Amino acid sequence: MARRKRVYTKPEKRDPKFDSPVVGRLISKVMKDGKRSLSERIVYAAIDRANEGTDTIDPLEILTRAIENAKPRVEVKSRRVGGATYQVPLEVDAARSESLGMRWIINFARAKKGTPMHVALANEIKDAANNTGNSVRKRDDVHKMAQANRAFAHFRF
Repeated sequence: MARRKRVYTKPEKRDPKFDSPVVGRLISKVMKDGKRSLSERIVYAAIDRANEGTDTIDPLEILTRAIENAKPRVEVKSRRVGGATYQVPLEVDAARSESLGMRWIINFARAKKGTPMHVALANEIKDAANNTGNSVRKRDDVHKMAQANRAFAHFRF
């Protein structure tokens, strides 16, 4: 019998400006204490600031590229077999992968103390879009961990 309840997906929230589900999820992840309007201002200012030097037609192109570069493909999960716990590498589901990428970008932007959130978020988005920065390094660390533990891949079930 399953130990967990079935996961039901909620209807996607789209943002009012770009009508994009990706930006809607980003706004929800940036939001603290239910202050959606503040979160929207931060995200929109960060997107505008990230696109300042570029001449792209689509303003969301740099954001989607940043999330794509920060998404992990594999991760490790702990599995208890017998008396030992093994770090088993597993493929990451697409929704979880995108969620992790966004979360890493936001958390590293929040960690930059002394700079406004919209500036820090714009810098982190730019760095991730250029395949540099903390969120991409975190993805590489997760991939290295999975690569190092691929000997335990036969424990996945």
